[in-house]
Amino acid sequence: MNDESVLEKLRAICLALPEATEGEGVGQPTFRVRDKIFAMRHPHETRTSLWCKAPPGLQEALINSEPERFFRPPYVGQHGWIGIWLDVALDWEFIRHLITQSYQMTAPKRLIKLIANAAPSKPE
Repeated sequence: MNDESVLEKLRAICLALPEATEGEGVGQPTFRVRDKIFAMRHPHETRTSLWCKAPPGLQEALINSEPERFFRPPYVGQHGWIGIWLDVALDWEFIRHLITQSYQMTAPKRLIKLIANAAPSKPE
């Protein structure tokens, strides 16, 4: 899957969340809710990746279990963010889950309630 196809899938997942918007940071797409970033595509070590917030303990668990898929991103990794390589076989349902968790860690409670009982639509 090429970079543009991956980006389109990421957009479909992120922008399906309430009040999510796309912006730019370091020349790359960022996904925000109320101007707070919950996910961003980022080049790292010449590879394309997705960075998003993760609940306590998840970053370490994912990196230890699948270091070929996950890494600790610079700058934000110390705050629990997880890096996901986008140039390997991708489990889009799991990526959707991680993005949704990140959104829930960022969004106001009122918006979180909007997705509590509704599953976001799947990207094609």
